[in-house]
Amino acid sequence: MGSAASKVCVAHVTFGLDVGGLEKLLVEFARHVDRDRFALEFISLGGRGRLAGDVEACGWPVSALEEAQGLRPGLVVKLVRLLRARRFDVVHTHDNRPLVYGGLAARVAGVPRLIHSRHGRSFGTSGREIALVGLVSRLTDRIVCVSEDATQLSARQGIAPSKLCTIWNGIDLERFAAGEPNPHGPAAIVARLSPEKDIATLLRAWSLVVREIPSARLVIAGDGPCRHDLESLARELSLTDQVEFKGEVHDVAGLLGDARLFVLSSISEGVSLTLLEAMARGLPVVATRVGGNTEVVVDGETGVLVPPSEPESLAQALLHLFGDADESRRMGLAGRRRVEEHFDVRKMVAAYERLYCEDAR
Repeated sequence: MGSAASKVCVAHVTFGLDVGGLEKLLVEFARHVDRDRFALEFISLGGRGRLAGDVEACGWPVSALEEAQGLRPGLVVKLVRLLRARRFDVVHTHDNRPLVYGGLAARVAGVPRLIHSRHGRSFGTSGREIALVGLVSRLTDRIVCVSEDATQLSARQGIAPSKLCTIWNGIDLERFAAGEPNPHGPAAIVARLSPEKDIATLLRAWSLVVREIPSARLVIAGDGPCRHDLESLARELSLTDQVEFKGEVHDVAGLLGDARLFVLSSISEGVSLTLLEAMARGLPVVATRVGGNTEVVVDGETGVLVPPSEPESLAQALLHLFGDADESRRMGLAGRRRVEEHFDVRKMVAAYERLYCEDAR
């Protein structure tokens, strides 16, 4: 993998660099890589996205291939040329489409090492796509899942267990200083407004919460394809005075600092960065018992886990924390300690760097 005096050159291949959990992690790779040992480049199959500037501010180049969705056989050829020209030591693909195109291109181009990250549970993925990903996965050296749940799912889908490993997502604790719940603040969720986040269930739960506590407020930060329907549902439930849709929020730490608790109503989840960020800020959390949530939240210690798609259960948990400030504070402190111990982004990046430098196949 090059001489001892040279740096290991790593290409991160992604579909885009717009705001999202995966894309935020790519920025963390750019910020926290060991610059004495590694040199990075970021390849977007689509456009540059809003986070490309953050990556470039760290000193790493971004190449945007501007390809649209859909089948693009010529994209493999384009990637092969780029990878050969740069002479990368490692290609690290992120999620399914970059694996299919980037994985094939890496092997044709003769890149010594191919690492793939599975960032969630591939919610809504067709059986055909799962089968294709399974075939291309045979080309990889390692497949990294962000939760034990996703690792087990990958094994059930036919990925060789010898290729699989788990590296939990991490966050930069310096960017999310510890605090305490604001006893007069709102509940908050920060998420993409997409089907797997099931914010409709949260709104139905909130209609039950405000029956008991009419002054309770909910802040929903994020945007996505479900926003219009969710705003309509909030009006139908007469929640326009108790629920605020804030859209994209740049100061997530500030929003969390004003909140009394964090809620996550997903029906499918990897390891949510916003869940980690809320815990790092010292907030108690209410989350659904799905995916990686059960690996992040210790039920009864750092928060409360509830079944997915059950508004009544979700409402009961929210009301419990609204009514117990001491319990909320205790859970918030325990959550901060858990993130410090297990979910520091520097530990995450170091774990990936060890994979980059494993002996090639």
